[in-house]
Amino acid sequence: MDPLVLVPGLLCTEALYAPQIGELAGAGAAISIADHRQDDTIAAIATRLLAAAPPRFVLAGLSMGGYIAMEVMRRAPDRVTRLMLLDTSARPDSAEQTANRRRLMALADSGRFDQVTPALFPLFVHEDRQEDAALREIVTQMATATGPQAFIRQQSAILGRPDSRPFLAAIACPTTIVVGDGDRLTPPELAREMRELIPGGRLEVVAGAGHLPTLEAPDAVTAVMRDWLGT
Repeated sequence: MDPLVLVPGLLCTEALYAPQIGELAGAGAAISIADHRQDDTIAAIATRLLAAAPPRFVLAGLSMGGYIAMEVMRRAPDRVTRLMLLDTSARPDSAEQTANRRRLMALADSGRFDQVTPALFPLFVHEDRQEDAALREIVTQMATATGPQAFIRQQSAILGRPDSRPFLAAIACPTTIVVGDGDRLTPPELAREMRELIPGGRLEVVAGAGHLPTLEAPDAVTAVMRDWLGT
């Protein structure tokens, strides 16, 4: 099995994948977590990832991690043997999304970073999990570990990302696309669009999950990952 590189999403740490890491490491997978906190462009984050990654690896990214994974595929497609894109989009932001990102960046920049997670949490999780205190605590802890300055860098990188749709047809490795059926940030229709654009792309819709299915429906996502990896 090739080594696995996991790329977290905005405001997320390796805790985003904790349930999967525990299971897959037990199955013998060598796992590393990409650093997406130091740079303010997707290109620079992808360059950092490739410098740290093994010569050949399998790659999975969720949300912002998916944007980074698609950039890695543009830069070094020969190094990635399998690809998983979770709850992400190949499209650039809409005007409304851009405005919302800038609003949250302004909060963080003005010392009100503690207001960011409460604003995002309802969009991060399935409507049935809005009162899930344990899930909210994990999301809050990941945000705290990220901090306001890294959050601003991440948002800047996301704002500057390219439209990835023209590049998806060039992806030649086995690719699985995962989306929570209740994801309101990157809904299933965007996952279906990627599936149609990636040759041989496979789509898995996770029931009862929103934007963070690795935490909301961990067993279902782990099963999809095991199948993807052939473990």
